[in-house]
Amino acid sequence: MEERDMQTTRSKELANEYLRLGGKRLAKIDDNIVKIRHWEDDTPEAEAFWQKNIEPLDERRRVEVETHLPTINDR
Repeated sequence: MEERDMQTTRSKELANEYLRLGGKRLAKIDDNIVKIRHWEDDTPEAEAFWQKNIEPLDERRRVEVETHLPTINDR
């Protein structure tokens, strides 16, 4: 598997685990700019997971994870 595919798979795994733990952040994607909206509180487990596993990522990898989250348009 190519490195890019492995990173995408890892990004999706991180996003899925965050959501499984009760994460509520939503992605806002506009003109390929990704931002996160956070109106509802995460469960303590999801917040801890985000802080430990996603927040420390470099910007490019963090954006890859964020693109796997539900979007504000999904609401």
